[in-house]
Amino acid sequence: MGKTCRFIVNAVGKGGETYYTHFSTKQELDKWVSENQDKLSMDELKIVDKNKQRNPLLRLFNL
Repeated sequence: MGKTCRFIVNAVGKGGETYYTHFSTKQELDKWVSENQDKLSMDELKIVDKNKQRNPLLRLFNL
């Protein structure tokens, strides 16, 4: 199977740049954020965890 992405990042840079990227592990995400922290406007950083977006009803049945 192919590599899947778990984290999706939407960010705005300090110069108005737009960043859209994705990562499969938390370690990759943390590394990218720390490397680009000086370029990013941290209050405009949005990270979506696709595992947390499941239907709330389905999460009840997985208990």
